[in-house]
Amino acid sequence: MAEKTGIAWTTSTFNAWIGCTKVGPGCDNCYAEATDKLRRWGGATHWGPGVPRKVMADSYWTAPPKWNKAAKESGQPHRVFCSSLADVFDNEAPEGQRERLWAMIRATPYLTWQLVTKRIGNAASMLPPDWGAGYPNVHLLATIVNQEEADRDIFKLLSLPARVRGVSYEPALGPVNWMPYLTSGCLHWIIVGGESKQESSGKRGLARFNVGWAIDTIDQCKATHVPVFIKQLGAAPYVEDALGEHLNIVLKDTQAGADIDEWPPGLKLREFPPTYRPQELI
Repeated sequence: MAEKTGIAWTTSTFNAWIGCTKVGPGCDNCYAEATDKLRRWGGATHWGPGVPRKVMADSYWTAPPKWNKAAKESGQPHRVFCSSLADVFDNEAPEGQRERLWAMIRATPYLTWQLVTKRIGNAASMLPPDWGAGYPNVHLLATIVNQEEADRDIFKLLSLPARVRGVSYEPALGPVNWMPYLTSGCLHWIIVGGESKQESSGKRGLARFNVGWAIDTIDQCKATHVPVFIKQLGAAPYVEDALGEHLNIVLKDTQAGADIDEWPPGLKLREFPPTYRPQELI
């Protein structure tokens, strides 16, 4: 958990548990797995099928109510990324912890809870019975890294009721035609990002992020008036020339390419969907 985080599109991070299992190409250089291996909370790692997840202590859960109180008093948005070191819809979530999370979200209506998942197909069977209007402070996002995943998973996301439905296009691993989903008015936000370098795992973010994909996504979002947030260009971004050759972009931030001051003006977009206020009519 971090009350303040370097993740540009959120305010705080919160994990009802720690641990996950890789499920696709977007997991190849997982920063959360690398962090877990480095920190070894409780003297163990928590990644992989059949590996126990780390259950958080009761004291850990006292932070969101404090953030909620501060957000109510200040009137300022407070966004909470859940789960940054896990997946809310993990099949191997610790017993009772997902239910505890739903209760916490209901009890903190002045927080905007950002649920980002690589398992959007699990969501329908794992969401609480009172999902929908009972959770208007939730932004539900599916991680989509390429066209294949978009074709497979976005309709699963759009079938679920949510005040804000979005996509985390991170790590972006291929071009995506978002227009069928943006023009329907059912997709409300796209976050874009390239892969980071993971020193602790001995892996370097692969040069798989073509900046042209970000530009194309921006164009599609502008055409449909959907907010888009460019988070980072990754550790090794590139552009393609007329012959299809990769031309590497050299940045001072070699970890994540997240210094917006290094980017071309056309990429400097960090937009948010509207923030829910509890006094609003649903």
